[in-house]
Amino acid sequence: MRAAFGEELVQIGSQNEKLVVIDADISKSTCTDKFANTFPARALNVGVAEQDAVGIAAGLATTGLIPLVSTYAVFASMRACEQIRTSVCYPNLNVKVVASHGGIQVGADGVTHQAIEDLSIMRSLPGMTVVHPADALSTRKALRAIMEIRGPVYMRLCRNDVPDIYQENDEFQIGKGRYWRSSSDAEATIIAIGAMVSKALQAADILKELGIPTCVVEIHTLKPLDKEMVLECAKRMKRIVTVEDHNIIGGLGSAVAEVIAEAGLGVPLRRLGLQDVFAESGPPETLMEKYGLGVNQIVAAVQGM
Repeated sequence: MRAAFGEELVQIGSQNEKLVVIDADISKSTCTDKFANTFPARALNVGVAEQDAVGIAAGLATTGLIPLVSTYAVFASMRACEQIRTSVCYPNLNVKVVASHGGIQVGADGVTHQAIEDLSIMRSLPGMTVVHPADALSTRKALRAIMEIRGPVYMRLCRNDVPDIYQENDEFQIGKGRYWRSSSDAEATIIAIGAMVSKALQAADILKELGIPTCVVEIHTLKPLDKEMVLECAKRMKRIVTVEDHNIIGGLGSAVAEVIAEAGLGVPLRRLGLQDVFAESGPPETLMEKYGLGVNQIVAAVQGM
């Protein structure tokens, strides 16, 4: 995702001279160094000062430029939260925050760098659009899509490689979910976001072999949420499982639960994610298994409902 983001940023920069990239001294890690090397006059490195990065971005946005702030998800969502809230969202400025290293997929970097609260925090800010693509190609599509909308955007990326699932002709529309598996006789739906979409697809293949036809829905835009698709699943299915590399409080599972509850629907719902705990350092896949986000755990969750 990071490499695709960096490459696409250069392509967009060559087409849109209003794009300015602000980095917080980790450009090699977030891959914004490609943009800085190509367009040095439109790249700013403010050092380890994420709050300043957002403040500068807000100022630049008032001049008609399109500033993009790049840093890690933990720092964007928490260290610079006040600046994003008050200086960007309150005046509804056209600032894009693209944050890498989301979730426990970060692995051995540990709790200090594992953002498990960022989607919840950003989702709660009025006027903020929240996007989390599923692979490298959807990252490219998502980046182009967020550049086309006006207003604050938070886009989360993963640190490590994830399987490719998108094709070049696949659509990516802000605010619209996507069916990856659909069946008229499906008994369950797995609703996933980000890197968990590929795991949900693997789980659905196993469930099909076990005689449990299962739909898979990707929600790449957490806000605005595709409520119509969520309600469609809730009305058709006997059970729904949400899967996210994030705390279950305030993220995808909470968003889906809110829609179902407000509609007065009684479909059973199971939320997979961090169960309101911090993880620990370790290999990413080992952590996924330990905290209930492995393919087998997804299968077991659907079976057990």
